[in-house]
Amino acid sequence: MAKLAHAQWSSKMGFVLAAAGSAVGLGNIWRFSYMTGESGGAAFVLVYLACVTLVGLPILVAEWMIGRRGQKNPINTMAELAASHGRSRAWASIGISGVLAAFLILSFYSVIGGWSLNYTLGSVIGTFSGQDADAVGALFSDLLGNPTTLLIWHTAFMVLVVGIVARGVTKGLEAASRILMPALVVLLLILVGYGVASGYFGEALTFMFSPDWGALDGGVVLAAMGQAFFTLSLGMGIMMAYGSYLGEDVNLISTARTVIILDTAIALLAGLAIFPIVFANGLSASEGPGLIFITLPLAFGNMAGGTILGLMFFLLLTFAALTSAISLLEPVVETLEERTSLSRIGATLVSAIAVWVLGVAALLSFNVWSEVLFFGLNIFDFLDTFTSKILLPLTGLGAIVFYAFCLDKEEARKELRLDIYDFTLWNLLAKYVAPLGVIVVFLTGLI
Repeated sequence: MAKLAHAQWSSKMGFVLAAAGSAVGLGNIWRFSYMTGESGGAAFVLVYLACVTLVGLPILVAEWMIGRRGQKNPINTMAELAASHGRSRAWASIGISGVLAAFLILSFYSVIGGWSLNYTLGSVIGTFSGQDADAVGALFSDLLGNPTTLLIWHTAFMVLVVGIVARGVTKGLEAASRILMPALVVLLLILVGYGVASGYFGEALTFMFSPDWGALDGGVVLAAMGQAFFTLSLGMGIMMAYGSYLGEDVNLISTARTVIILDTAIALLAGLAIFPIVFANGLSASEGPGLIFITLPLAFGNMAGGTILGLMFFLLLTFAALTSAISLLEPVVETLEERTSLSRIGATLVSAIAVWVLGVAALLSFNVWSEVLFFGLNIFDFLDTFTSKILLPLTGLGAIVFYAFCLDKEEARKELRLDIYDFTLWNLLAKYVAPLGVIVVFLTGLI
């Protein structure tokens, strides 16, 4: 294994919280909830859990192992590891696509983070109180149609991200995760507690955990597999970058299991917090993205204690967005810091300004640039589609293929601390099951 050469996590717990924070983002609080609603509830949840185990776990471990061995940014790591194993340095393209994916995703992710900040303030000042469905829908439409407001909140969110990442690995990423993750869990448990008291918690439990196998079709399976891939921050260069700060004492498989359990538990808790509120107010659980920014504000605005609950929910959403956003910026910053003469602060500022500029283009696609289309999609949707359907699957596939077919098997077995039997089963997952799952998601996304 490569000699440890740069910043390291101060403890295993710090790493676990940071990695879980990266995984726990809008994908858990927002995307998981509305996809569960759209895809028939429990059938989707169960398939999702299987996909996380069979596809997500091997790729997560592979990205960490590659990062830990390289001890550099994703691009240099892939190039140097490939060369040291007699492979072409063209494998660096996997690192490039991962860093590019993180950069592009953060540009529109920060816009959504800005929405969450805006709604947090709206909850404080009672914007949603007493509003009907049309009025709440108009509030969201007005937000998207106002470039100045979007710009202010997009900028505010990026300032928060810069303030954390510029402080480095231990004082920035790790310290923020130690605060934000426990706060996020506390807020989520309070909201779940309200759900239990609402009288509709049983209905939410049934919806999420009593499978309707009639709802299970190819589309649900593919949606679950795609969500499993997206929620673990795979294919974005993040886990390679985080792995590069990782010491040799950390057991990769057991740590990956811990992160996946935390990530999945928070996603399930988010559903148990959201759906009782939805059902208690006679609203639809299959409202798509509007579930968070239209359906729930409507409920908060017309229920006892809704102002406090709304504030807690959008704080939760903001914390989740922040933990993922700082991880998205990290591989870009690490790459600039190691491949240029820029300091940590300089690399953070340059990266963030570039992200901010592209984010401005993304937010303008909802209003003054709405007619600017790429392949029939506005800028925001194009960035989302290009990253989720092309860059992420290709990067994740490249990482697992490199691990499975390029790295020395006996060294990998010892590093994973597996006996021959368990390693044989693990290799079946890594060589065949996980790559096949990614290929299916990729090809289906192109149709």
